[in-house]
Amino acid sequence: MSTTTHASAAPATDADTALAPGSIIAANHTSLADAALVLAARALAGGGHIPVLRGDRRAAAALDTAAEALERGRLVLIYAEGGLPRRKDATEAAPSPFRSGLGRLAERTGAPVVPVGQAGARRVTSGGVGKQLAGLATAPLRRPGLHVHVGAPLRLTGDCQARTARARTAVTHAWRTAAAHLDEFSPIAA
Repeated sequence: MSTTTHASAAPATDADTALAPGSIIAANHTSLADAALVLAARALAGGGHIPVLRGDRRAAAALDTAAEALERGRLVLIYAEGGLPRRKDATEAAPSPFRSGLGRLAERTGAPVVPVGQAGARRVTSGGVGKQLAGLATAPLRRPGLHVHVGAPLRLTGDCQARTARARTAVTHAWRTAAAHLDEFSPIAA
């Protein structure tokens, strides 16, 4: 499924792409606008937020909460990169290396992973706080292109490193598909 939208328009979705209950949705993470874009595209607003307290011993509890949600048939959106890129520019780039949480969650639950690639969100918000606020305020006038591509669900197998690598490859492919729909697609990283 692919979705194209502009900041001032409602995203279109493809009703033929059904997600199985208890699926893990893995997306690339490029800006603070990512979650809004993906959530709007997939109408995931009904799900609960599972905070990950990075750098805190309670961070691992997020995987327990996510596993419980999957067992109840809920969809779980995970940004496997573990945080936003530290870059300040608005250029598209392939997903950063994934952390092991996605691979561990997939092994623990056996849930399918749905790779999602989204592109264009950095055109809405990137850079420092002032630039991000200005980007949000001017996005309706600028109408930056945004695109979401939902790939085919996959089952991750192998050890944790192999599962994590396969998930990153699938999300990177979905990101490339989404980014190819942008007017001036020019990736800075492979």
